[in-house]
Amino acid sequence: MDSQKLADFWMCSSLLFVALLVSSVSFSVAEVHYHEFVIQARPVKRLCRTHSTITVNGQFPGPTLVVRDGDSLVITAINRARYNVTLHWHGIHQLRNPWADGPEYVTQCPIQPGGTYTYRFTIQDQEGTLWWHAHSKWLRATVYGALIIYPRWGLHYPFPVPKREFPILLGEWFDRNPMDVLKQALFTGAAPNVSDAYTINGQPGDLYRCSSKGTAVFPVMPGETILLRIINAALNQELYFSVANHQMIVVGVDAAYTRPFATNVIMIGPGQTTNVLITANQAPGRYYMAARAYQTAQNAAFDNTTTTAILQYISTSGSKGKGQSSRPILPRLPAYNDTGPATAFTSSLRSPWKIEVPTQIDENLFFTVGLGLINCSNPNSPRCQGPNGTRFAASMNNVSFVFPRTNSLMQAYYQGVPGVFTTDFPPVPPIQFDYTGNVSRGLWQPIKATKLYKLKYGSRVQIVLQDTSIVTPEDHPIHLHGYSFAVIGAGFGNFNPRNDPAKFNLIDPPVRNTIGTPPGGWVAIRFVADNPGVWLMHCHIDSHLVWGLAMSFLVENGVGQLQSVIPPPLDLPRC
Repeated sequence: MDSQKLADFWMCSSLLFVALLVSSVSFSVAEVHYHEFVIQARPVKRLCRTHSTITVNGQFPGPTLVVRDGDSLVITAINRARYNVTLHWHGIHQLRNPWADGPEYVTQCPIQPGGTYTYRFTIQDQEGTLWWHAHSKWLRATVYGALIIYPRWGLHYPFPVPKREFPILLGEWFDRNPMDVLKQALFTGAAPNVSDAYTINGQPGDLYRCSSKGTAVFPVMPGETILLRIINAALNQELYFSVANHQMIVVGVDAAYTRPFATNVIMIGPGQTTNVLITANQAPGRYYMAARAYQTAQNAAFDNTTTTAILQYISTSGSKGKGQSSRPILPRLPAYNDTGPATAFTSSLRSPWKIEVPTQIDENLFFTVGLGLINCSNPNSPRCQGPNGTRFAASMNNVSFVFPRTNSLMQAYYQGVPGVFTTDFPPVPPIQFDYTGNVSRGLWQPIKATKLYKLKYGSRVQIVLQDTSIVTPEDHPIHLHGYSFAVIGAGFGNFNPRNDPAKFNLIDPPVRNTIGTPPGGWVAIRFVADNPGVWLMHCHIDSHLVWGLAMSFLVENGVGQLQSVIPPPLDLPRC
């Protein structure tokens, strides 16, 4: 990107941000934002090769949605691709409105090729950085974008207003059709092939073949502070992220503010977002921001490449300045399997004020999460290429979740259709064992079922998510649809119900919608079940999701219309 383009980019981004702030003087009402999202294949060239890539409106990544708390969105999805598709607005609570949530066969049947569906929802008491993505098989590898929620008119950030801001979308690129990668893995029962590159805003960066010309560049003037809205849209990988020679001040995660703290590196799991402030206080130059894998699964293949973008200092005239044509400086990133920086980062997160955390618990749940293996009657079958002639699986409380194929869970519940699901998901593991120890092979094979757990409206819920050592300990980023939750505690080893609750943070815990289980450890969350509907909870590593690492809550209606699910829209896709 040449100097004039950088200057124009800087001017446009600054004017847009100033316009958003200044216009608050004139407008004080919520807006309705109308969009058309056309899902279609378009040629996209990366790593020297052009692929027919599923995009939204021909863009990769897709459009950035910019709204304010209180605004409404009306987004018509038009499916011109050859695959079924749904869209999920990750982290939006969708109060009383599961019909707009989007997970395939959970709250809707998919939009078939040639079909349309209009998602209608309102942002209610949320602000910060979220994102949207396809929620159908592996389409979200390329169908995703940022969703930025500004405070209501007249309200401000609880930190100094940055000069400008940039969304930073971290992704994975496959040098073949991601749907074919998934198809092969589902046939063989083995782990899917890993990605060929990571990306920042759709671009792999300077360290990959045929990629330098497209490397994302973010201009900054000396002395100014900018806000990076970092989103991990990768399919299957937690990532470390850093900016060379620049300290980051963390001010938010998952559309919830945090008590500011300084760090040189963040760990961000698939589905998570992190807002950081950076001050351009270094010598004028070019500095890489970079991301690479945080890998906790043992003896598992992973993409060990590094994606980069450039933070580039510019002068007021738009010139790059003297000595800035040299190669940018790379940041130091932790070793791939180093859990220390990840633990230090997550344990530093706090809310900036006291949070209303339930102290009396109605539903005390304990869920094991992890992988498993399905034994094959013919281990030499081409469909049994997992370890020792098995097929990979995954489960919660030994139940490997099976998605319906003829109806969605929400539609079946709302219409009273029997036989689609049961409500006997176990609140605790069916068999207690040493979860992080040497687990008997007799416990490695889960059962396959479509089991939901029923919650009464208003019930106060605690869930301890316990990783297991079955196949391998691993950090599983667990996402709960329809809710945010307080992360009240975490630790390594087996959760101890006698001693560990004494260490819970019930004052200022961070609030999230996606949280990782420490590898070989546990994490505890709490929330109030005040959003009726069927809400999926699943690992946001998509290879684990298709293996069954999921379950769903059925939150019953409360009293009256304001505590009940709204009727389904007339254009809800037919099953």
